[in-house]
Amino acid sequence: MDTPPAKAFQEFYPDDVAHCYGCGRLNPEGHQLKSYWDDGETVAWFQPQPYHTAIPGYVYGGLIASLIDCHGTGTAAAVAARAEGMELTAETAPPPEAPRFVTASLQVDYLKPTPLGPRLEIRGTVKESSPRKVVVEATLSAEGTVTARGTVVAVRWKGGKQ
Repeated sequence: MDTPPAKAFQEFYPDDVAHCYGCGRLNPEGHQLKSYWDDGETVAWFQPQPYHTAIPGYVYGGLIASLIDCHGTGTAAAVAARAEGMELTAETAPPPEAPRFVTASLQVDYLKPTPLGPRLEIRGTVKESSPRKVVVEATLSAEGTVTARGTVVAVRWKGGKQ
Protein backbone atom coordinates (compact mmCIF):
# COMPACT_ATOMS: atom_id res chain seq x y z
CA MET A 1 0.00 0.00 0.00
CA ASP A 2 1.63 3.23 -1.13
CA THR A 3 -0.95 5.70 0.13
CA PRO A 4 -3.25 4.81 3.02
CA PRO A 5 -6.94 5.68 2.81
CA ALA A 6 -8.01 9.00 4.28
CA LYS A 7 -9.43 7.39 7.43
CA ALA A 8 -8.10 4.62 9.64
CA PHE A 9 -10.20 2.03 11.51
CA GLN A 10 -9.60 3.84 14.79
CA GLU A 11 -11.12 7.05 13.41
CA PHE A 12 -14.50 5.28 13.36
CA TYR A 13 -14.47 4.58 17.11
CA PRO A 14 -17.35 6.32 18.91
CA ASP A 15 -16.21 9.39 20.84
CA ASP A 16 -16.88 7.82 24.24
CA VAL A 17 -14.31 5.05 23.55
CA ALA A 18 -11.71 6.90 21.44
CA HIS A 19 -9.23 7.82 24.19
CA CYS A 20 -6.77 4.91 24.11
CA TYR A 21 -3.16 5.98 24.68
CA GLY A 22 -2.01 3.81 21.77
CA CYS A 23 -4.67 4.50 19.15
CA GLY A 24 -7.30 6.91 20.45
CA ARG A 25 -7.90 9.86 18.16
CA LEU A 26 -9.13 11.87 21.15
CA ASN A 27 -5.91 11.38 23.14
CA PRO A 28 -3.55 14.10 21.89
CA GLU A 29 -0.70 12.75 24.06
CA GLY A 30 -1.01 9.18 22.73
CA HIS A 31 0.63 7.36 19.85
CA GLN A 32 -2.27 7.98 17.43
CA LEU A 33 -1.73 4.59 15.72
CA LYS A 34 -3.80 4.21 12.55
CA SER A 35 -4.61 0.85 10.93
CA TYR A 36 -5.82 0.10 7.38
CA TRP A 37 -6.75 -2.85 5.16
CA ASP A 38 -4.02 -4.00 2.76
CA ASP A 39 -4.79 -6.98 0.51
CA GLY A 40 -6.52 -9.16 3.08
CA GLU A 41 -4.35 -8.19 6.01
CA THR A 42 -4.03 -4.99 8.00
CA VAL A 43 -1.17 -2.53 8.22
CA ALA A 44 -0.11 0.40 10.40
CA TRP A 45 3.05 2.46 10.63
CA PHE A 46 4.69 4.23 13.53
CA GLN A 47 7.71 6.50 13.69
CA PRO A 48 9.43 6.02 17.05
CA GLN A 49 11.01 9.08 18.64
CA PRO A 50 14.29 9.30 20.58
CA TYR A 51 12.36 9.12 23.87
CA HIS A 52 11.02 5.67 22.88
CA THR A 53 14.44 4.21 23.68
CA ALA A 54 15.23 1.09 25.68
CA ILE A 55 19.00 1.14 25.42
CA PRO A 56 20.75 3.58 23.09
CA GLY A 57 19.81 2.86 19.50
CA TYR A 58 16.90 0.51 20.20
CA VAL A 59 13.13 0.77 20.72
CA TYR A 60 11.59 0.16 24.15
CA GLY A 61 9.80 -3.22 24.23
CA GLY A 62 6.72 -1.79 25.93
CA LEU A 63 6.13 0.46 22.91
CA ILE A 64 6.39 -2.56 20.62
CA ALA A 65 3.81 -4.43 22.71
CA SER A 66 1.53 -1.37 22.69
CA LEU A 67 1.69 -1.08 18.90
CA ILE A 68 0.90 -4.77 18.38
CA ASP A 69 -1.92 -4.51 20.95
CA CYS A 70 -3.62 -1.47 19.41
CA HIS A 71 -3.21 -2.72 15.85
CA GLY A 72 -4.80 -6.01 16.94
CA THR A 73 -7.84 -4.36 18.51
CA GLY A 74 -8.21 -2.05 15.50
CA THR A 75 -8.07 -5.06 13.21
CA ALA A 76 -10.73 -6.76 15.34
CA ALA A 77 -13.00 -3.72 14.98
CA ALA A 78 -12.59 -3.71 11.19
CA VAL A 79 -13.26 -7.46 10.92
CA ALA A 80 -16.39 -7.21 13.06
CA ALA A 81 -17.61 -4.18 11.09
CA ARG A 82 -17.17 -6.11 7.82
CA ALA A 83 -19.05 -9.08 9.24
CA GLU A 84 -21.90 -6.70 10.07
CA GLY A 85 -21.95 -5.24 6.55
CA MET A 86 -19.95 -2.06 7.27
CA GLU A 87 -16.72 -0.98 5.65
CA LEU A 88 -14.54 1.39 7.65
CA THR A 89 -13.41 3.63 4.81
CA ALA A 90 -13.41 7.35 4.13
CA GLU A 91 -15.98 6.86 1.37
CA THR A 92 -18.56 5.38 3.74
CA ALA A 93 -21.54 7.71 4.11
CA PRO A 94 -22.86 8.15 6.64
CA PRO A 95 -19.79 6.94 8.52
CA PRO A 96 -20.49 3.93 10.72
CA GLU A 97 -19.39 3.67 14.33
CA ALA A 98 -16.90 0.85 14.61
CA PRO A 99 -17.52 -1.82 17.19
CA ARG A 100 -14.94 -1.41 19.95
CA PHE A 101 -12.72 -4.27 21.08
CA VAL A 102 -10.43 -4.51 24.10
CA THR A 103 -7.54 -6.82 24.82
CA ALA A 104 -8.25 -10.10 26.62
CA SER A 105 -4.76 -11.48 25.99
CA LEU A 106 -1.55 -10.15 24.49
CA GLN A 107 1.47 -12.32 23.81
CA VAL A 108 4.60 -10.80 22.24
CA ASP A 109 7.82 -12.51 21.14
CA TYR A 110 10.82 -10.23 20.66
CA LEU A 111 12.83 -11.83 17.87
CA LYS A 112 15.67 -9.32 17.71
CA PRO A 113 16.33 -5.77 18.87
CA THR A 114 14.27 -3.17 17.03
CA PRO A 115 16.44 -0.28 15.85
CA LEU A 116 15.43 3.23 16.86
CA GLY A 117 15.20 5.46 13.79
CA PRO A 118 13.39 3.64 11.00
CA ARG A 119 9.63 3.80 10.64
CA LEU A 120 8.03 0.63 12.03
CA GLU A 121 5.46 -1.40 10.13
CA ILE A 122 2.86 -3.50 11.94
CA ARG A 123 0.94 -6.13 9.94
CA GLY A 124 -2.00 -8.15 11.18
CA THR A 125 -3.69 -11.34 10.03
CA VAL A 126 -7.00 -12.55 11.44
CA LYS A 127 -6.73 -16.13 12.70
CA GLU A 128 -10.16 -16.46 14.33
CA SER A 129 -13.28 -14.33 14.30
CA SER A 130 -16.67 -14.44 15.98
CA PRO A 131 -19.06 -11.63 16.95
CA ARG A 132 -17.57 -11.57 20.47
CA LYS A 133 -13.88 -12.48 19.96
CA VAL A 134 -11.21 -11.92 17.30
CA VAL A 135 -7.70 -13.38 17.34
CA VAL A 136 -5.08 -11.45 15.41
CA GLU A 137 -1.49 -12.45 14.71
CA ALA A 138 0.80 -9.50 14.09
CA THR A 139 4.36 -8.77 13.09
CA LEU A 140 6.39 -5.63 13.68
CA SER A 141 9.17 -4.82 11.22
CA ALA A 142 11.92 -2.25 10.88
CA GLU A 143 13.33 -1.73 7.38
CA GLY A 144 11.76 -5.00 6.20
CA THR A 145 13.13 -7.13 9.05
CA VAL A 146 10.58 -8.67 11.43
CA THR A 147 11.77 -7.88 14.95
CA ALA A 148 8.69 -8.91 16.96
CA ARG A 149 5.53 -10.91 16.55
CA GLY A 150 2.49 -11.20 18.71
CA THR A 151 -0.98 -12.54 19.17
CA VAL A 152 -3.87 -10.39 20.35
CA VAL A 153 -7.09 -11.92 21.64
CA ALA A 154 -9.60 -9.08 21.42
CA VAL A 155 -13.10 -9.17 22.90
CA ARG A 156 -15.99 -6.91 22.05
CA TRP A 157 -16.54 -4.04 24.46
CA LYS A 158 -20.14 -3.74 25.57
CA GLY A 159 -19.47 -0.81 27.90
CA GLY A 160 -19.06 -0.95 31.65
CA LYS A 161 -19.41 -4.54 32.84
CA GLN A 162 -18.51 -7.31 30.41
